[in-house]
Amino acid sequence: MASKIRVALRPVKSILVRFCPFEPNVESTRIFLQRIYHKKIYDTNRNCEVTADVRHDGSEPLVDVMFADGERLIMKGANLTTVEMLTALSSRCNTKELKAEQKSKKKSP
Repeated sequence: MASKIRVALRPVKSILVRFCPFEPNVESTRIFLQRIYHKKIYDTNRNCEVTADVRHDGSEPLVDVMFADGERLIMKGANLTTVEMLTALSSRCNTKELKAEQKSKKKSP
């Protein structure tokens, strides 16, 4: 399941995970936060700042990913599973790495 998804955080600048732990729909967001701190994922970019913003205000669970190129990915965890969030992040990271690789190949003769 989620352990089979490969996530490389190289193009990610920061990840903010915000949730109220007392709401019934935060489980997938909390598990996402745990998975991001897994050694294999975290080691792909130790400069990536991961912040957990735990609130007691009934707010909707949210994952806000800021990429190095300034683009953002905002995922609302109330309607997503952990696998869906990890897959979306992995897909976006892979696309950005591929684009960066293609740019570097074009620049070098």
